[in-house]
Amino acid sequence: MLRFFQLVFALCIAIFCLSGPGAQAQMSTGGASTAPSVPTLPEELTPEIVDDLVARLSDDQVRALLLQRLDAVAEEQSASTQANKSMLTEVTETFREMTSSWTHVVTTLPTLFSKQGQAFGAFGSSFGSGGVLLLFGLIAAVLALGYAAEKLFGLITRKWHDQTDPGDSADLWGALRYLFRRFCHELAGLIVFYVVIRTVGRALLTPEQMTFAAPFVFFLIWIPRLGSSISRFVLAPKKSQLRLVNVDDHWAKYLHRNLIGLVILVGFTLFIVRFNALNGLTPGDTRLGFWLNTAIHIYIGVIAWTAREGLSDMMRGTDPDRTAFDEKAARYYPYFAIGVSAVGWILVEYIAAQNDPQLLAILLKGPHFTTMFWLLIAPALDTAIRGMVRHMQPPMEGEGPMAERAYKSSKRSYIRIGRVLAGIFVVLMIAGAWELDLRNVAAAGIGEDFGGAVIEFLMIVAVGYILNEVISLWINRRLAREQTAAGAVEEESGGEGGGAGGSRLATVLPLLRVTAQVCIAVIFGLLALGSLGINITPLLAGAGVLGLAIGFGAQKLVADIVGGVFFLIDDAFRVGEYVDVGGTTGTVEKISIRSMQLRHHRGPVHTIPYGEIQKLTNYSRDWVIMKLKFTVPFDTDPNKVKKIFKKIGAEMIADETHKDGFLEPFKSQGVFDFDDVGMIIRGKFMAIPGKQFTLRKEIYNRVKASFKENGIDFARREVRVAIPGLEDAEHITEEQKATIGAAAGEAVNQQLAKDEAAKSGG
Repeated sequence: MLRFFQLVFALCIAIFCLSGPGAQAQMSTGGASTAPSVPTLPEELTPEIVDDLVARLSDDQVRALLLQRLDAVAEEQSASTQANKSMLTEVTETFREMTSSWTHVVTTLPTLFSKQGQAFGAFGSSFGSGGVLLLFGLIAAVLALGYAAEKLFGLITRKWHDQTDPGDSADLWGALRYLFRRFCHELAGLIVFYVVIRTVGRALLTPEQMTFAAPFVFFLIWIPRLGSSISRFVLAPKKSQLRLVNVDDHWAKYLHRNLIGLVILVGFTLFIVRFNALNGLTPGDTRLGFWLNTAIHIYIGVIAWTAREGLSDMMRGTDPDRTAFDEKAARYYPYFAIGVSAVGWILVEYIAAQNDPQLLAILLKGPHFTTMFWLLIAPALDTAIRGMVRHMQPPMEGEGPMAERAYKSSKRSYIRIGRVLAGIFVVLMIAGAWELDLRNVAAAGIGEDFGGAVIEFLMIVAVGYILNEVISLWINRRLAREQTAAGAVEEESGGEGGGAGGSRLATVLPLLRVTAQVCIAVIFGLLALGSLGINITPLLAGAGVLGLAIGFGAQKLVADIVGGVFFLIDDAFRVGEYVDVGGTTGTVEKISIRSMQLRHHRGPVHTIPYGEIQKLTNYSRDWVIMKLKFTVPFDTDPNKVKKIFKKIGAEMIADETHKDGFLEPFKSQGVFDFDDVGMIIRGKFMAIPGKQFTLRKEIYNRVKASFKENGIDFARREVRVAIPGLEDAEHITEEQKATIGAAAGEAVNQQLAKDEAAKSGG
């Protein structure tokens, strides 16, 4: 016998070891006071320890230990079976439960009215025939007093409320002020109405009467009136010029009427279910809640289908900058509303089929109606966000395509931020309606710790996204302002380069934007991974090793990046400036962390790594001096030319079109040189970079006109041939003509040779 119990005990020890620490904790708890005590097992078990324990245990203790271990194994197997249940099995069971619930609805239909009559009879017997009449009389008196107090409040505050209807001339803010003041006045009146009927009702009605009167007044009178005020604020069915949404009069009046009807139906459903419960009729006795809830969802579907044109127009809004997504959302919104209504109905039926008292108690509070409300209003919130952004966004700065792109980009950033915040708000409101802790909801299928981590992960991602949008929004607005202020560089430079560049911010901000986005992605990505319980230390270590590998294996790349950083710190160039890098000239069109792109004024684009730049010449920084040369005949008076140049400079400084481009006026520098044709007189002026070519063209035009007025000709290249003994140019022999032609040809050839030499040397 002892040997048998030793074997049984060894089997228990094996089961215990396989069951894990959780089973050990279960074994350590004692049973009833009459059950044999189970000894505490040591952490380490050896054959000697087992023999010693078996020798000290009684037969009852071994049996108790064996039964405890077998029960634990059975529970673990049952739990494992539940966990491994296939999705198909769960769907089948759920469908079977819902089918059984619908069958019960059909079977209770013949007794629906009789059971409901029993509820009314119980209500009448609890108060008596005279008590019911007294109750309704008291309710009517309380409502009359509340309504009188509301009207009196309206008369007292009439001066505050009275305002002139802005009519057709009202802008958005004028219409919004009028409608908001009207809504606040109605809401204040409803609050006075509610406070008065609550106070008077508590004084006149008994607690038993209040259990019926309070839900009746709240669900069937106060809530519909509040819904009517909200609908009138948004739809303004009788004041189309003040309407806040894009819908015509027909659909505005239709939606207003039916929304009030829908609120009344919802209020009646919540009231009658509570009324039946107070009078001894459970929801399963008549399933009246099923029929009323189905009617509500059908009503929503009918409204959405009938008014689908008006709802699409309302969702589309009046914003001219709609995206393809906005257009699709507007087109499919009525079908989305029908789908939400259908899913809400199925959800209610699923909860009802579970027959869980706790879930049914929550369902009586109407969280499914709250859920549908927020889901149906979520697209409308998106439309409201787009409308608010359109009217509250600062006006476009500057003109042209660049300013328009920046304005639209900023608008989309505002809208995306608003959508994320609205989405978080809607989720929180729905969770609050169902009395749910989002951490527990996530933990339901993936474990408590990981469930909370999922919610934290999503919150971190949302915060990172919003931060990224805010930073991008600020940088894009500043960048648009700087680029717009810089103007059209190519237009100013006359297509020859050398135009004024953008500001230092316009050069640095694109790099700052990329750097900020990368930093936000890395930081919040690591935080999000860490919230899921992933150890990010190896990732950081791997990043360090990768950085060292890049540092050693890509030294040229590092040199380019470091060189670019110091060039930007030195403010050596800016986007839009005309520079010369080792003989390569062009306008700085784009910069990155490794290289810069120069576009020559004839079109070619040169990409130059920062590490290869030994010397950089900037032609567009602060100011530029233009020197112009004019060749005049030798007999021209230089002082006369000087006065002409001075007059032209004074006239252009006074000219509104050109004065802003000058830093110093155009003036003469006197005779600069002599050549074979005449003497060279030079003039100069100092201008803002980018303006010099426009000013130069205007100066050339004015100099030509002034020289013509003053009888001064520009020197022309001439070939003079002296023929000894020739006194009369009209009597030239053929031999003399040939000599003149040969001399002219030789002079031309010499000049062409000089020009070719100058080009090849340059």
